[in-house]
Amino acid sequence: MEGCRISNGNQAKAIIYVDADACPVKAEISAIANEYNWDIRFVASYDHKPKNEESNPQWCFVDAGKDSVDLYIVNKIRRGDVLITQDIGLASLVLPKGVYAISPRGTEYKEDTIEMALDFRFLAAKAREAGHYGKGPSPFGKEDRRQFQASLRRLLSKNEGV
Repeated sequence: MEGCRISNGNQAKAIIYVDADACPVKAEISAIANEYNWDIRFVASYDHKPKNEESNPQWCFVDAGKDSVDLYIVNKIRRGDVLITQDIGLASLVLPKGVYAISPRGTEYKEDTIEMALDFRFLAAKAREAGHYGKGPSPFGKEDRRQFQASLRRLLSKNEGV
């Protein structure tokens, strides 16, 4: 994965990993991580490569395969790191590692509730297969952005110095 220049294999400092392909709060993550002096790894597929980020060490680009971003994150993330993702399945894979995970809307994924979230995701997929389509999530708005910022600040301040 030539675009992935930095690894946290021997680093003691925790890292914020971002499932960046469709993340609407990248600017907020950068600003807040800078406030708290946390390192960031935006992980995206080559298909979603933003312009002007090719030489930015905070960005890591992986193959365009369906699960390439998820596999990279699962393999690199470590206890105490933070994951920002909309993918409940990915969150469920990293929580047992002692990772903190939140959504871009500021919802914190927790081990004691992730199974129920996965069950709801499964039931919604079955309903779609049967031709029943719900409204889906509301459009991402200013309140979602504010909620995310508050959640990330709370999480990073709670884990400052860990």
